[in-house]
Amino acid sequence: MNSDIKQLAIIGPTASGKSDLAIKIAKKIDAYILSIDSLSIYKEIDIISAKPLHVEMDNIKHFGIDMLNPDDYFSVEIFINLYTQLVSTCRDENKNLIIVGGTSFYLKSLMQGLSKLPDITSEISLHVESKLNNLDECYELLTRVDPVYMKNISPNDTYRIQKALLIYEASRMSPSKWFELNPPEPVIENIPIYNIDVGRDVLRERINKRTKKMIDSGAINEVCSLEKKYSRLPNSMGAIGIVEILEYLDGKVSKDSMIENISTNTAGLAKRQQTFNRTQFKDITTAPLDELEEIITSSL
Repeated sequence: MNSDIKQLAIIGPTASGKSDLAIKIAKKIDAYILSIDSLSIYKEIDIISAKPLHVEMDNIKHFGIDMLNPDDYFSVEIFINLYTQLVSTCRDENKNLIIVGGTSFYLKSLMQGLSKLPDITSEISLHVESKLNNLDECYELLTRVDPVYMKNISPNDTYRIQKALLIYEASRMSPSKWFELNPPEPVIENIPIYNIDVGRDVLRERINKRTKKMIDSGAINEVCSLEKKYSRLPNSMGAIGIVEILEYLDGKVSKDSMIENISTNTAGLAKRQQTFNRTQFKDITTAPLDELEEIITSSL
């Protein structure tokens, strides 16, 4: 068993060519690929997420894709657990690891880590479970105890309310106080990060082409199937591409306007991704796509 696997991350805005580059590098260094994409993790959201097809994966094993149903809850904690399990798998199977995707927040979370939770007994879990039958009362209690922590939590966010209540019941501290006394510990350190630099005009052209391909490939039918099976309530149904198609299906916009709206909103997302990558990471290597493969290969 090899305990020292090579790890690297490839980030960049949507439609910048990350997936293809990751597969090329994975072949060269015998690596598995972990996707950090907020939509590809869901089954059945295939066209909208532009997840790589099995033929495009080129026999490289991918993780973080098709793990959850669209109405399943997903969180940073789930992703971090996935990462730690995958690192263990890579060590057991003597594989290296490439992290790739557009949701760089997950990579940032790995580098920052999460605070540990207090010891939660089965009695406390059952007690909290029973109290959650009155979610409004739980929310009001926590808001009195910790108004700062609760101001960013929706009264309907059962998962985060439950987590806050478990912390409070197990530690007898407000969540804010608990996290102050138990700061997060990084899950991953000193990972090389490679960022794809792409001009705005080039990126917008690629986004336009991807959007047209997405519609031609059956994205409208995919959204119809998702809505019929899962309704519009899950968080995943609020994704770019899905929202605009639902507006079209509701008769609010024409098909051409729908396509333009998807392209425009995707371009806005890409701009936010570029800003995040530029401001949230230190010591990253940024270069155009056609140069990064050689840069990465020569550094390994």
